[in-house]
Amino acid sequence: MQGYIDCHCHISAGDFDKDLEDVIERSKQAGLLALLAVAEHAGEFEKIISLSHRFPGFIFPCLGVHPVQEVSPEQQRGASLQDLDAALPIIEKYKDHLVAIGEVGLDFTPRFVNNETDKDSQRQVLIRQAQIAKQLDLPLNVHSRSAGRPTIHLLKEQGVEKALLHAFDGKPSVAMEGVKAGYFFSIPPSIVRSEQQKLVKQLPLENICLETDSPALGPEKQVRNEPQNIPISAEYISKIKGVSLEKVMEVTTQNALRLFPKIKSVIRP
Repeated sequence: MQGYIDCHCHISAGDFDKDLEDVIERSKQAGLLALLAVAEHAGEFEKIISLSHRFPGFIFPCLGVHPVQEVSPEQQRGASLQDLDAALPIIEKYKDHLVAIGEVGLDFTPRFVNNETDKDSQRQVLIRQAQIAKQLDLPLNVHSRSAGRPTIHLLKEQGVEKALLHAFDGKPSVAMEGVKAGYFFSIPPSIVRSEQQKLVKQLPLENICLETDSPALGPEKQVRNEPQNIPISAEYISKIKGVSLEKVMEVTTQNALRLFPKIKSVIRP
């Protein structure tokens, strides 16, 4: 199957409201076969589901509660079980449509987490969502900022077998623990300017997927990222690994189809 899969993007973000049709068209022109649309909070679940109906066989929904929740544009806090309570009925309603639970995870960035109680609250939210994913036989789409080791350890403790760690910022040695557990790591276009280059050197190609995290993590800071930029990730990986771009495309797409099997039968190449 020739083409790319964007395994983690925020296509429901307001940044795309004005020109979504064009964004989707450009992504198809760039060789994309599918986008996995991740959620951050219950308030955007319905929008993601409606986008998956509007672009069937191309946008695939992942619903979950992100470890950081926005109170206002200036203020953010760690996720709580109350945030999850609002999300659970909607996840239950659409469970048959979902290809993953996400975006979930841990974020121990100091400005969001002031104490052990905050960290524990995030852990509880992640544990609960890991259990839901297992019940539904779905993979997890995982965020782990400043929390690489605790995230991988928690996933392993919970017996999670299928996980994508997106834009992983932990040490390559910690990532290798994830590789041993069978986890995948997705690489955004920001690799051209980030520490992730060291990570890609170490990771086996068989554990790498592609993502954009659009509208964030583009090749240029402060410029809206789009799914059409996914070949930038692939080209950079091919340079670091010393393999052809075609090989990177083929292996990362097969990896995505293995991790997210529900998209395989629906993609329209």
